[in-house]
Amino acid sequence: MRQAGLIVCLGLWLIASTANGANFMTRGHLVIDLRHGIEWLRCSVGQVWDGTTCRGEVMTLDHDQIAQAIQQANEQLGGSWRLPGLEELEGLICTTCGPPLIDAEVFPGTSGEPYWTGQVNKIARRFYYSVNFLNGWTFGRFLPSKQLAVRLVRDRN
Repeated sequence: MRQAGLIVCLGLWLIASTANGANFMTRGHLVIDLRHGIEWLRCSVGQVWDGTTCRGEVMTLDHDQIAQAIQQANEQLGGSWRLPGLEELEGLICTTCGPPLIDAEVFPGTSGEPYWTGQVNKIARRFYYSVNFLNGWTFGRFLPSKQLAVRLVRDRN
């Protein structure tokens, strides 16, 4: 559910401003995050954009499998895809949405579960951070061998 928002159609671009202050521009399978200067895939890994929504099942992957998914995304979509940082992924949390706590118009089919970041826990360096879209919590104690959901991002050039 979108709380407060501005939707303006400019050609093929859709500009959406969610209640939590994040600004996104959508175009097909991509979302431009204006606050962080990055591009997101609208669908989680395992899903496919069908022109209207994300279809398929959200896959859970460990870090070895994520490396393969990133390589495949780079080959098929071009660019340098990666896991998001903690602040980038937390920026998708919409406290007035869902559950899941994400703008479902911008990111349809998101699973209400933890998603990986590429950010190592600085206190316990063998663990990585995740963001849970069911409750909005951040957790920094998952080993890279744990399988979690994944959404990829790339820097805008």
